Amino acid sequence: MTADQVRFKLEKVYRRWGIVFKQAKAIEIHPEGDGSPDGPFVVIEFTSEANRGETERVHYDYLVNATGPKLNFGATEGLGPGHHTHSICSYDHATEAWEGLQRVIEAMQQGKPQKLLIGTGHPGATCQGAAFEYTLNIAFELKRRNLSKMADITWISNEYEVGDFGMGGAFVKRGGYITSTRVFTESVFTENNIRWIKQAGVTRVEPGLVHYETLDGASHTEAFDFAMLIPAFSGHEIRAFSRSGEEITTKLFAPNKFMKVDADYTTKSFEQWRVADWPQTYQNPDYPNIYAVGIAFAPPHPISKPMKSASGLVISPTPPRTGMPSGVIGKVIAQNIAYQIRTGKKDHPHTASMGRMGAACIISAGFSLTKGSGATMTVSPVVPDWERYPDWGRNIRATVGEIGLAGHWIKLFLHYMFLHKAKGYPFWWLIPE
Repeated sequence: MTADQVRFKLEKVYRRWGIVFKQAKAIEIHPEGDGSPDGPFVVIEFTSEANRGETERVHYDYLVNATGPKLNFGATEGLGPGHHTHSICSYDHATEAWEGLQRVIEAMQQGKPQKLLIGTGHPGATCQGAAFEYTLNIAFELKRRNLSKMADITWISNEYEVGDFGMGGAFVKRGGYITSTRVFTESVFTENNIRWIKQAGVTRVEPGLVHYETLDGASHTEAFDFAMLIPAFSGHEIRAFSRSGEEITTKLFAPNKFMKVDADYTTKSFEQWRVADWPQTYQNPDYPNIYAVGIAFAPPHPISKPMKSASGLVISPTPPRTGMPSGVIGKVIAQNIAYQIRTGKKDHPHTASMGRMGAACIISAGFSLTKGSGATMTVSPVVPDWERYPDWGRNIRATVGEIGLAGHWIKLFLHYMFLHKAKGYPFWWLIPE
């Protein structure tokens, strides 16, 4: 799909809903205000051409941090657009990646074999699912053009086992039997002639060459003609200040710059972590009128078991918080704020722990109405609960996986449904998160 098939202008939508829209980025939070009667405020910096660089104070009664991640390409030397690899983390990045892929396809059509490297570009990266999806789409496009024999496609990931996806993997019910996402993923890779490198932390990228370390402490390189590697994520560069002007950024944000919420951030061993550590209301503990949604909140701990290489490098996925969980969290926060405004009470009748909620995901594996494919997977809950489900960590009846043409049709249908919902068209509220 082109960029214009997956985006739309926000201002017209917000105006119709009576929402004041400011094309700007938040750079400071003043949760205690500055002593004026207007109360707490956020300092924003405008990004539109008309007033780029200008700042403004926006006062609030409630503040919801829903920034998503900062794409931290700088955490890996040589990574990302403008350097030596591609990205699909925004529509402009994806467009650039598609153009780069076309050059590789042209080379193969001229009889030149090409090496394609897809996966994670940092030892602590997340969003393995997005890279996995992209890998399958590339394999489909090359097969459609009869170029599969000209391509060497390699998957590189910081997962301990492929199919971990930053959530400790899963056992899924498929076709009447139970299998692991590792077996599921390895099978799909094998069917598409994709080889894989796991337990790999990418540390540096040069033109056509990736440097990485594995859990055994060994250093390796992998050559490529085309590479799409997901960067590390971090929170945005937002600073916080008290009423007196003292910086209190560490009070609102964790070291990774994601916002602290009602989670248990106590240092524990992996065996001590529990579902109860995960937030329920996504409310900041120090400032109860501040909330954080999705990637913007700091998780209490990884979902996959943290792994360190022999040299001490942490090579382990960060917990995913995108997609359906973000939508559910955002809805619950909105419901709680509305409840508090209506009643004047300060409690939270709605909760959304990732250790209780399920999530569904459809991974595209090729765009075609007759030959396309999609891998459909549901997990419940997102964070495994080994106390409640000692056999599988999740409700095996609600954790399923299938791949086929029907998955592609569902994904295409949901694409238009979600755009309908995002634009606030009639009956948008009937469409689930």
